[in-house]
Amino acid sequence: MGMMLGKITVETPKYEVLHTCPDYEIRRYNPSVVAEVTYDPKQLKGDKDGGFMILANYIGALGQPQNSKSEKVAMTAPVITKNPPEPEKIAMTAPVITTGDGMVTMQFVLPSKYQKAEDAPKPADERVVIKEEGEKKYGVVRFSGVANDKVVEEKVRKLKESLERDGHKAVGDFLLARYNPPWTLPPLRTNEVMIPIE
Repeated sequence: MGMMLGKITVETPKYEVLHTCPDYEIRRYNPSVVAEVTYDPKQLKGDKDGGFMILANYIGALGQPQNSKSEKVAMTAPVITKNPPEPEKIAMTAPVITTGDGMVTMQFVLPSKYQKAEDAPKPADERVVIKEEGEKKYGVVRFSGVANDKVVEEKVRKLKESLERDGHKAVGDFLLARYNPPWTLPPLRTNEVMIPIE
């Protein structure tokens, strides 16, 4: 019931708020360990989000974990999508990053108990790669509702304008972070657009 009403009950990435203003926040995110898969959606029946199942199997979200220790890895939030072609289609159960241009890279951010890549169980599926992500700084705007293409494009445009106005330099593509499963009532969803900055 809590998930329908927007309650976030899983681990979320740790960050420090460096600056807050009416238009956005500047955050510094701690280093993290991610599970990542890169694939051509054509090889997965045209499903751009097909990597989700590969990663869900690795952590054991759908049954027996497919990793060297048979260790269940806890789900975390948000689901993160990079340049999402169809934002509403990513499942909302673990951090995910997706990139476009034919090939798709999807990531789950692993729980913070995994401090180094070698701490995480080794994937049984060789397509899954475990790697470390360094500290990152983002300009972030939070919003509720359905994160469809039109809404996200507008949030990205406004955030870029606000960051530029205030002298912050973007250093990469935006991320879309969604904290709730797709069955959460739209007004109770938590979404964020994140732009990496210097």
